[in-house]
Amino acid sequence: MPPRAKITREMVIDAAFEVARAGGVESVNARTVSSALNCSTQPVMYHFSTIEELKRAVYEKAGEYHTEYLLNIPQNRENVMLGIGLNYIDFAVKEPNLFRVLFQSGLAKENSLVEMIDSQELTPVLLAMREAMDLSMEQTKDVFVTLAMFVHGYASILANNSMAYDEALAAAHLKRVYKGAILAIREENDV
Repeated sequence: MPPRAKITREMVIDAAFEVARAGGVESVNARTVSSALNCSTQPVMYHFSTIEELKRAVYEKAGEYHTEYLLNIPQNRENVMLGIGLNYIDFAVKEPNLFRVLFQSGLAKENSLVEMIDSQELTPVLLAMREAMDLSMEQTKDVFVTLAMFVHGYASILANNSMAYDEALAAAHLKRVYKGAILAIREENDV
């Protein structure tokens, strides 16, 4: 009889990620994850002493996936800023359960917007924005806060309701917010 395949920690995280993706983070438990892996609950609990610890690992994986998603800007986008903002909204539309894992589950390590902006996970996004806007990192963070409030609100409405997503309308609104935020930063620095 061949030896049983070993269930690794990464396999457990991947399975839990897919469970959360399909049914939300509240559906992640030893039974649902072990079922996805076609094994007993023992390997799940071997790698994670608590389900909370497993959910935090799912949160980390979702964060990495989200960052990649944001930075995968289609060639036909007018600019990086618009692309990142529309990708954020698109993520909420196409991956509502992962959006909720990241932004509505209480699993975030950061306790404030300032902590989030200074997190390592956001650095690639901020660097892309800084280069696109030709601003300092502090100015980029100021613009980011303005855009984040608008885009997150828009995305949250779509992720939590059965509203139709009109990308052209979202792009028009986002362009206004983007231009206004940059104009405000530049005016503040001219004073």
